Amino acid sequence: MTNIVEVEDFTRHSEEKRTSAFQHEVHAYLERHPETQYVDILLNDLNGVFRGKRIPIANLYKLEKGCYFPASVFAMDILGNTVEEAGLGQALGEPDNICLPVEGTLIPSAADPQHLAQVLLTMRNQDGTPFDVEPRNVLNHLWQRLRNRGLFPVVAVELEFYLVDKKRDAEGYIQPPCAPGSDERNMQSQVYSVDNLDHFSEVLSEIDTLAKQQGIPADGALAEASPGQFEINLHHTRNVLSACDHAIQLKRLVRQVAENHGMTATFMAKPYEEYAGSGMHIHISMLDAADHNAFACDDGSDSPLLKRTLAGMIDLMPASMALLAPNVNAYRRFLPDAFVPLQASWGHNNRTVALRIPCGDVDNHRIEYRVAGADANPYLVMAAILAGMLHGMDNQLPLPAAVKGNGHEADGNPLPIRQSDALYEFEQSYPLQQLLGERFGFVWHSCKHHELMHFERLITATEIDWMLKNA
Repeated sequence: MTNIVEVEDFTRHSEEKRTSAFQHEVHAYLERHPETQYVDILLNDLNGVFRGKRIPIANLYKLEKGCYFPASVFAMDILGNTVEEAGLGQALGEPDNICLPVEGTLIPSAADPQHLAQVLLTMRNQDGTPFDVEPRNVLNHLWQRLRNRGLFPVVAVELEFYLVDKKRDAEGYIQPPCAPGSDERNMQSQVYSVDNLDHFSEVLSEIDTLAKQQGIPADGALAEASPGQFEINLHHTRNVLSACDHAIQLKRLVRQVAENHGMTATFMAKPYEEYAGSGMHIHISMLDAADHNAFACDDGSDSPLLKRTLAGMIDLMPASMALLAPNVNAYRRFLPDAFVPLQASWGHNNRTVALRIPCGDVDNHRIEYRVAGADANPYLVMAAILAGMLHGMDNQLPLPAAVKGNGHEADGNPLPIRQSDALYEFEQSYPLQQLLGERFGFVWHSCKHHELMHFERLITATEIDWMLKNA
């Protein structure tokens, strides 16, 4: 039996190994970037918003021992207000928790690569265990559960976004930007348009260059279905945490580069009424201990494991919508005939379903999870996926028939398309709460319910236009 001394000795040596690795990382970084003056130290909150501090480069070595942030950083709404109902603020005395640098995330900042760096942090409890409300830690716990079963997910993230003009149109709405150096404003929808890539080549080239400089494994952008809309795909990886680290780093990079070019980049799920929304699609396959694709039989057909994971994801998908569509605007993306799933469904080579099995050989047999908006937190989208898979593995659940044809017209288990309904489904799902962690579930629901109540109290211009003289 392992005794306390052995555990403490292991912990001490693990800590020594971690601090030594960070010292080496800092030293190597400063050799490559000797003119660095400041470092942004960053936590990623529930909403996927970065919270942190800017410190002088001289203080970077000290970061190996950690720094302190209040636990209530993970109980903030989208505007940065602490939600006291979540129980992480004044109810606990507004305590600080230690935060440690995430190994391998010290990179140049897109805002000023020569002089400014950035590094991700992760929060710990007072006893040194991972803080269970931090999305990255929620995901890591689920990932480790899969690894303990000898199953190793391989994942890739796809992100859509819009470039938007800083100047509003005559009616005060956002509008697509003019091509740099011209007054030409493209208002046409041209998916895969090379001309659109040419119009914004300076911005997209800078994104590509800085992504390489930051070590973000991204393909070049492609033009999406609407004016000013683009998609960037990250390479597949066996490291689920790194995949999400890269996704949030990419979002920050895209925003900063757009700002440098006098534009706004938005990952808002539905910024325009008349144009397509922006999604976050996740591709995932599963390797076994022998590095074989556990989702495919030898003849390339769907394996029993794939079918069980599909059943689990479908069963938990309505409750997971609170994570996949985390705010009011996200639900405006769910419209018929918009290549956005309206039911918890699956099918082969079919972009109208929630879980698509793309074309490919045995080695590439995988699932494309097509539900989440680009505004969602990548760690929590990935956590919802892994939770669904574990749920399917541990329970004998029926798998609905694969959808053939238009999934928007098929009968099936409908997804909640209002945030209030999604939050109710989330709160009532005992399996999902257990998989994600009860404290995380309580904090998430408290913050999002608070945010929704705040939003629903607002009086909009449309209400005034419709009701002022007609009510």
